[in-house]
Amino acid sequence: MSLPERVVLVGPMGAGKSTIGRMLAKELGYRFLDSDRIIEERCGANIPWIFDVEGEGGFRLRETAMLDELSGTTATVLATGGGAVMRAENHPLLKKNAVVVYLKTSIEQQVERTRKDRNRPLLQNEDPEGVLRSLFAIRDPLYTKLADIVMFTDRKSPRLVVRQLVNRINPKTPRHKRQRRKEGREHVQGPQRAEG
Repeated sequence: MSLPERVVLVGPMGAGKSTIGRMLAKELGYRFLDSDRIIEERCGANIPWIFDVEGEGGFRLRETAMLDELSGTTATVLATGGGAVMRAENHPLLKKNAVVVYLKTSIEQQVERTRKDRNRPLLQNEDPEGVLRSLFAIRDPLYTKLADIVMFTDRKSPRLVVRQLVNRINPKTPRHKRQRRKEGREHVQGPQRAEG
């Protein structure tokens, strides 16, 4: 098994997709892409402004077009926006030639990591925790369904998460080799036990 052409990170706001994505790309020797940042660069405006002018529906159309464009990339780690899973037409674009990783984190961690961030339009109201809870209830089943790997990030440093992900993604890691050796020993020992 070789490395996947793409690693796509999905998950809620505050899960660490950008931070972990950058570090994972460096570890794999891949290029890091962030769909939200690229949309902002192309529009020359930040996401709250796009939401204000075009509404969430307008932003989601831009997001689908961006995911379609990026689905053809290779040797990339892609961090997606938290709502990228909401449109069914995005699902094959996220899965195309990719290992999809769901970075799962608790509501408490999301609140802690997003409370000072003004660049998240869905949280600019009086009850951001309530919004995060309702979004999680809707999106968690979609993240889980799409994911090839579910990785919990609570109380873990980004470095540890990346190390664990590399072990899961890259078959040439020491952990994988140890597992292969163990399987080989069991395979050799099995017939001997049967004969004895």
